[in-house]
Amino acid sequence: MSRSIFEEVSETQKPAATPGGVSGGRGRGRALVRAWLMVLFALVVVMIAVGGLTRLTDSGLSITEWAPLSGAIPPLSAEAWDAEFEAYRAIPEYQLQNQGMSLAEFKVIYWWEWGHRQLGRVIGLVWALGFVGLLATRNVPTGWTGRLLLLGALGGLQGAIGWWMVSSGLEAGMLDVASYRLAIHLGLAFLILALIAWYVMALGRDEAALMQARRSGDKRLKGMATGVLHLTFLQILIGALVAGIDAGRNFIDWPLMAGGFTPPDMWVLEPVWRNLFENDGTVQFFHRIVGYLLFIFGVAVWWMARRSALVATKRAFDWVAVMLLGQMVLGIITVMHSSPWYLAILHQFGAVVLVVLVLRARFLSLYPLPQSVRGAGA
Repeated sequence: MSRSIFEEVSETQKPAATPGGVSGGRGRGRALVRAWLMVLFALVVVMIAVGGLTRLTDSGLSITEWAPLSGAIPPLSAEAWDAEFEAYRAIPEYQLQNQGMSLAEFKVIYWWEWGHRQLGRVIGLVWALGFVGLLATRNVPTGWTGRLLLLGALGGLQGAIGWWMVSSGLEAGMLDVASYRLAIHLGLAFLILALIAWYVMALGRDEAALMQARRSGDKRLKGMATGVLHLTFLQILIGALVAGIDAGRNFIDWPLMAGGFTPPDMWVLEPVWRNLFENDGTVQFFHRIVGYLLFIFGVAVWWMARRSALVATKRAFDWVAVMLLGQMVLGIITVMHSSPWYLAILHQFGAVVLVVLVLRARFLSLYPLPQSVRGAGA
């Protein structure tokens, strides 16, 4: 007996696709990786704060060798403390700046630097244990192994750059680490932080949802947010140069500098390029100018984002504008008070918040959240 064409189709047709089928069964892995990355993010934020305080307390040169494994154990006897103190007394910072420091005073700066390095080891351990564990349990989402491995590689590179930075301060005539090496060290820390933040945002939705959202993305807004992000990173690097030579503790008038638009002796050092790294007036001047440019450009991007029909994206740019204003005002207050440690570290933390907010605005420009027709008119 022949069957009708409808019977034939009904018997062989495939079951209907279920929502999230592209990433079905992988949601647990994405959630686990995301939670692990959030822990790493928090640790890196703390690391940036501790690193800043280490610099502000002039503690960074208190440990004069790099011992990735044995250095995890602090001095445990009077003899060990004497040996560490003797090594410190052999470097220029002690001889030219801290002559006569007591052992008790040395221990204060030693513990700051030891804590800084120890936190780096903790971050490396958390990354290694998490990465191996997620691989072993097959919870790493498809395509994410290389990205997570990159974080570990950058973390290892950060440790090496940290010692490269410290070693510059041990050379003859040096009282602090080289400012450009400090800028590279801080810049890499912010790069690692930014990558983790971006990965956390991406793992908050499954791949199917991201692919769907990208169709509604605003490429122009995403490009403008990228510009704000790049300018923010430049400002952070210049800020590290300011911290490296204590440039924020001089020229405390605003909006002028020593009564003029530019500081005196702005190009006095030879060769001229040294002024961009070693002249406190020049470095602070460019930190101010780039800050103004960042604020103006950020406000222009915010104004453009106001016309977006994507409500969540528009709100994300609102927060960027608020933080840009707050960070600029805080920077002015910090320099006018000669950069006390508590304002300086708050200003550095503000940079962390600003980077994350800019990244969020960029992410939502590329992958906007779904919204109702009513929401589009808000």
